[in-house]
Amino acid sequence: MTRKTFAWILFALLALSVGVYPTVYYIFDMHGQGLWASKTKELLESTAWHTAFYTHITFGGIALLLGWTQFSQKLRDRYLNTHRTIGKIYVGSVTLSSLAGFYIALFASGGITCTLGFGGLAIAWFFTVMMAYTRILKRDIKQHENWMIRNYALTFAAVTLRIYLPLATQLMHWDFTASYRVISWLCWVPNLIVAEMIISKRARTLAYSVRASE
Repeated sequence: MTRKTFAWILFALLALSVGVYPTVYYIFDMHGQGLWASKTKELLESTAWHTAFYTHITFGGIALLLGWTQFSQKLRDRYLNTHRTIGKIYVGSVTLSSLAGFYIALFASGGITCTLGFGGLAIAWFFTVMMAYTRILKRDIKQHENWMIRNYALTFAAVTLRIYLPLATQLMHWDFTASYRVISWLCWVPNLIVAEMIISKRARTLAYSVRASE
């Protein structure tokens, strides 16, 4: 198995495993567990917050489960109509989840630092998916792909959040609130940096291919 194949498999497995995680909130009573343990009784009894929370995790999970398949060139070439259908579902899911995510960020545990961190993530997530959507409507495939790379890097914040949080609180035994404040930014800003590195590498590879063909 090549390093690239291993990375692709790991990427898919992480997306799938965290993508189905929201079902836990439908199956089990999560009051007093996980992130809900840090919420006030009044907030947990709020219909608006509950609606936004379940909208966020449900459609965020769908986006995570579907989005990784869109980066396979073989799948795109062989099943173009399926690619387009999944893309529409993905855009709709990210739109709903990001809007709901912005609302629940206003009540984030950890105060203003986490509100700004998760609120910034929600805004960036919404903006990048809208850019990806408008680019493909204009048949600008290259920029559509670039914006989708950025957007899925933000979708993948759901994965990095669930990696960093247990590492910080359970392995390192750091305070939850202090850790959460850092992770509210750490879960997505580095992801965007990696996305930009991938986009830059793609641009260099394309430029080299053009020069080589001349």
